[in-house]
Amino acid sequence: MLYVLSVYNKKEKYHRITMAAFNIQEVLIWKEKIESVIDQHQEPQIANGNKYVSFEYKSGMDNGRTASSSDHECQFSAQEDEVDAPSSLLRRTTIGNGPPDSIFDWTQECDSELANHNANNQAFSGKHWRLLQCQNGLRIFEELVEVDYLPRSCSRAMKAVGVVEATCEEIFGLVMSMDGTRFEWDCSFQYGSLVEEVDGHTAIIYHRLQLDWFPLFVWPRDLCYVRYWRRNDDGSYVVLFRSREHENCGQQPGYVRAHVESGGFNISPLKSRNGKPRTQVQHLMQVDLKGWGVGYVSSFQQHCLLQMLNSVAGLREWFAQIDERGAPPRIPVMVNMASSSVSSVKTQKIDELSVPPGPSLDQTNAASRNSVMMDEYSDEDEEQMPEAEQEACPTKSDNDAKRTAPKEEPFEKIDLSCFSGNLRRDDHDNSRDCWRISDGNNFRVRSKHFCFNKTKIPAGKHLMDLVAVDWFKDTKRMDHVARRHGCAAQVASEKGLFSLVFNVQVPGSTHYSMVFYFVTRELVPGSLLHRFVEGDDEFRNSRLKLIPSVPKGSWIVRQSVGSTPCLLGKAVDCNYIRGPKYLEVDIDIGSSTVANGVLGLVIGVITTLVVDMAFLVQANTTDELPERLIGAVRVSHIELSSAIVPKLDADPS
Repeated sequence: MLYVLSVYNKKEKYHRITMAAFNIQEVLIWKEKIESVIDQHQEPQIANGNKYVSFEYKSGMDNGRTASSSDHECQFSAQEDEVDAPSSLLRRTTIGNGPPDSIFDWTQECDSELANHNANNQAFSGKHWRLLQCQNGLRIFEELVEVDYLPRSCSRAMKAVGVVEATCEEIFGLVMSMDGTRFEWDCSFQYGSLVEEVDGHTAIIYHRLQLDWFPLFVWPRDLCYVRYWRRNDDGSYVVLFRSREHENCGQQPGYVRAHVESGGFNISPLKSRNGKPRTQVQHLMQVDLKGWGVGYVSSFQQHCLLQMLNSVAGLREWFAQIDERGAPPRIPVMVNMASSSVSSVKTQKIDELSVPPGPSLDQTNAASRNSVMMDEYSDEDEEQMPEAEQEACPTKSDNDAKRTAPKEEPFEKIDLSCFSGNLRRDDHDNSRDCWRISDGNNFRVRSKHFCFNKTKIPAGKHLMDLVAVDWFKDTKRMDHVARRHGCAAQVASEKGLFSLVFNVQVPGSTHYSMVFYFVTRELVPGSLLHRFVEGDDEFRNSRLKLIPSVPKGSWIVRQSVGSTPCLLGKAVDCNYIRGPKYLEVDIDIGSSTVANGVLGLVIGVITTLVVDMAFLVQANTTDELPERLIGAVRVSHIELSSAIVPKLDADPS
């Protein structure tokens, strides 16, 4: 995540000074200093014709955008170049690209004379509200202005306003969630998933509603909408919704597709009281629920709308009853809803429990076709089923794993006492500056029938043993560390064991390397792991996968790192060194701007983090499935000062 500060002349917006930083505090310092300089020289600047100066800083994932996000904040900014400038400088500040043109930002009130430039937003710009009722400690408001360009079935806009004793960041993290945690505070939520990540601030979301208005007679509703968020200069957060169609989010059997005309959350900080943080939360919705109930029963839509707005009270009570705030929930990902709904997949899995697995000829042909596609994409593009649904039918998948696992497991246990690294191993929970083996069941991998139903299972036992971890530093990048005399790979080679070495290279003024040594007695000929070791670099890059996780750390770090599997060879540069009894993989994090940006965020707070990493070879065909972990590691509260300078032997190459 990068924060970018741009300074430019409005008439020559492409001639700009652009600076980037890894944290918002540094950007704010630069912004204040530059504003101070401009304020001191305001008169000379106006005399020289530099009348328009605009500021904006935004966060993004190296998306290459250069246009000012502030240009999107006011629809009329383009006309400013044609009129005389005001005597004072105009500053616009926000974090995040401007919302898509299709989304109306109801949190910003434009001046009345500017609002006349856009007839469609005329009703919104002069928006007036009246207090409809008080419910569950919330004030419920209804829009007074009638709009004639919307269908009659579309309700008036309504909003709920309440105060929550939590920080803006905590509330924002919960509002953005779409997993099981949402059931604890949103009574209208049934299921949600990510359809497409447009950029760091905009995404397409699929959302199923759980409405309690005569459910036996009224079909359930679902939504497909674009969701945009930003963080304002005062620390507040804005989340905006509006319905849109998407090719991967078609109509679902048994659901009526509702339409959100405008909606979202406005999360604003208030003064603390009795030492507790306080935040005002506004939740607005203007929705057309469609179907027969809207036309025949006038109370149907308002009842359902009040149920949705009541989530603000749910937020308040959730934070009031929670002492420790856990890890931020993630949003499950879907592939193509037009072909099969989540419900149909779930039904298919339940049916498979009573029928012995035996894919038909059509399924086999489909699997071979799918394997070509899966070679090109990581699990980031796959449907992530909700964990509750995955766990509802573990029997078949677990049995598949047990039947398949023995072919690649070592026959005898390896004596680990002869291996050592400079980073110590400690299996206690609260230990610092150490590593330990992470349980394979913390990670979910492709099941035996992944080609047919996209199901995943707990990874289970590792294929190789993690025997040592080294933590190095130097003034230059450290390549081929397995050549170092006395390292775990050399010791394993002397004992006739095979090693797989992952050298994670962290660039900077001081270069760091964290080296993981995985050992096994021998590779099973013909196995997927054996093919990876003996294959060419193209095959290795298309298959080497990392599953990251941050069980303990700040919210923004956990969101930046995520837990989505990543094909390392396609995300960063990987250099493979094949030794006589080892394969070393040098993973250059600095080769990716995005990964380097996330790393810059992580490295500054590394002592506060607990990080899990699992390495595996991606399985694409039914013969290769289920997936198995090469190994997994947890590193806890690493200290930069504990890294040592290695004595590397001369590289024979």
